[in-house]
Amino acid sequence: MRAFQYLPNAITLARLLSVPALVWLIAGLNLAPAFWLFVGAGITDALDGALARVAHAQSALGSYLDALADKVMLVGVYCSLGFIGLLGEWLVGLVVVRDVFLVCCATGMTLAGHQTQVIPLLISKVNTLFQILLAAVAIGHHGMGWFSVALVPPLSVIVAVTTVLSGIAYVIAWWPAAWTPRGRRD
Repeated sequence: MRAFQYLPNAITLARLLSVPALVWLIAGLNLAPAFWLFVGAGITDALDGALARVAHAQSALGSYLDALADKVMLVGVYCSLGFIGLLGEWLVGLVVVRDVFLVCCATGMTLAGHQTQVIPLLISKVNTLFQILLAAVAIGHHGMGWFSVALVPPLSVIVAVTTVLSGIAYVIAWWPAAWTPRGRRD
């Protein structure tokens, strides 16, 4: 059972390491294999969390690695899809700016001595779900002939709205801690 404790983090690390291949496939217009690699990455995202719970191997490192893998994968996929013209640059910019902003805020709070936990908010989970769905539809339509390209505009709007709402929700959630002096816990 001890060996299983490291398996969730190994799976997450493999997902993180698959991002360059995924970006390369999309940028090279090899969208059918990119679709399957993206689906595989999505499966590993669910698998690593389930294994961590079953093996009682949930850890701070695992939560950070999982969040990092998700962010790197989605930002890489969105930038690649924007580069080849399958997603609007405005949406790619919005997704990237929000993620960079949140990483900078969390890093700044940590450096200032505030404890920051990687606990995704519900709106952030909804946003991630729609980001994945939009990417899968765009890649799947152009690479596999699946899905209707007519789904891209409404999904883009949903991703934009949930991206903005998620960013605002994190600012609201972190605001009190950001202005609490170090060492003071009310």
